[in-house]
Amino acid sequence: MEDKRRVFQNPLITRYGTREMLYDFSDEKRFRLWRRLWISLAEAERELGLDITEEQIAQMKAHQDDINYELAEKKEKELRHDVVAHIAAFGEQCPKAKGIIHLGATSAFVVDNTDLILMRDGLEILKAKLVNVIDRLAAFAEKYKDLVTLGLTHFQPAQPTTVGKRATLWLQDLLMDLGELEHRLSKLAFRGVKGTTGTQASFLALFEGDHAKVERLEASVARKMGFEEVFPVTGQTYPRKLDHLILALLSSIAQSAKKFATDMRLLQHLKEAEEPFEQTQVGSSAMAYKRNPMRSERICALARYVITLAQSPGFTASEQWFERTLDDSANKRLVIPEAFLATDAILDIFLNIVSGIKVYPEVIKKHLEAELPFMATEVILMEAVKAGGDRQNLHGRLREHSLAAAKKIKEEGAENDLLERIREDQAFAAIKDKLPEILKPERFAGRAKEQTEKFLKDEVQPIRKKYKSLLGLKSEMEV
Repeated sequence: MEDKRRVFQNPLITRYGTREMLYDFSDEKRFRLWRRLWISLAEAERELGLDITEEQIAQMKAHQDDINYELAEKKEKELRHDVVAHIAAFGEQCPKAKGIIHLGATSAFVVDNTDLILMRDGLEILKAKLVNVIDRLAAFAEKYKDLVTLGLTHFQPAQPTTVGKRATLWLQDLLMDLGELEHRLSKLAFRGVKGTTGTQASFLALFEGDHAKVERLEASVARKMGFEEVFPVTGQTYPRKLDHLILALLSSIAQSAKKFATDMRLLQHLKEAEEPFEQTQVGSSAMAYKRNPMRSERICALARYVITLAQSPGFTASEQWFERTLDDSANKRLVIPEAFLATDAILDIFLNIVSGIKVYPEVIKKHLEAELPFMATEVILMEAVKAGGDRQNLHGRLREHSLAAAKKIKEEGAENDLLERIREDQAFAAIKDKLPEILKPERFAGRAKEQTEKFLKDEVQPIRKKYKSLLGLKSEMEV
């Protein structure tokens, strides 16, 4: 065997992918599903009167999982057709059933229906992780619902909010993603038993023109494979638009994660919050003091990949000719598994971060205190007017002090001395003792705390209740 160090190793497999998602798109699972589909088809055909025996089906079931890969690979080299090669290999193990394996079907029967099952199972894996990210982030929002922090618009100081309220913005994006994921799962249909161009002509011939039996055959196979819905019409393949819709969902999850991770990177720069950092972790090979937000940066990198990758199925869907072409196949083999693997890795890292975010209230307080005097000038003005001052004169004085304080900060790197200037100004003498009360941070955060509480109760708690059995996942990063 060739040294793996001498050939390219896909990092989604060797570095980022989880065992669960890697198995979901593995050849082992794929080819076992092919055999399950052939068995389900044979069972349904027998139940509807075709000359298929219990003995033939029993022989197929006996070899459902012990796939003779070496023979299948040998046959594929000879035949240049993976499905026919596996039919031949299965037939060698089940000589009595050899003549009825794949009866009436085309390759898309196993290939497409299997792809739909793999994507369905992949979405279930992602759903569990997404729900756990929501749960941990909600706990974070609850904990910090009343910790006032500077709001930031354009990455410039703005009206205060709370750390918890900010987390609800991340949560709301994720809840939208979960809603889309639930919808996509609920609408996911089976390609079914459609024949070579989707007309079911081969099955109609098998059942001697009995249309009702053909319909019952398709419904039976779908139920055996766990589907209630079947595409009402197809060409040879299920509509490739479905791949676009599913990868658009994965792109949406990646977008939400990237928004969160970008905010975390900025917060870590401000030293207001920090992602987990192990005691032995190295931030830089040169700068020993560095604590780089590598987890958040990795989310951003993988998210960018998913967002761009998700464009590919749209091109594929728009370029399918009539009942089918084969230019979808090579693209699907790459794009769909990699998008799922990368999204799975993103959610794993996301869960790891939100399970251990470190918040620094004193730094938050320091940044708030540096800007709050400017934001409080309107309240100070109103209080001073109520105490008997002249509004126009007071406004002018505040403007003068604000400009002077801002100039000193920018040109000298000095601390914000606006409050001191106001205290020393006799025009504000009547409210000097009220300034500490006026400048309480919570006075400037509006309904941030109350909004957070209501959001968690009305929007998140039902999700926690609905998916209680999925909660409790842990994420350990290996690299």
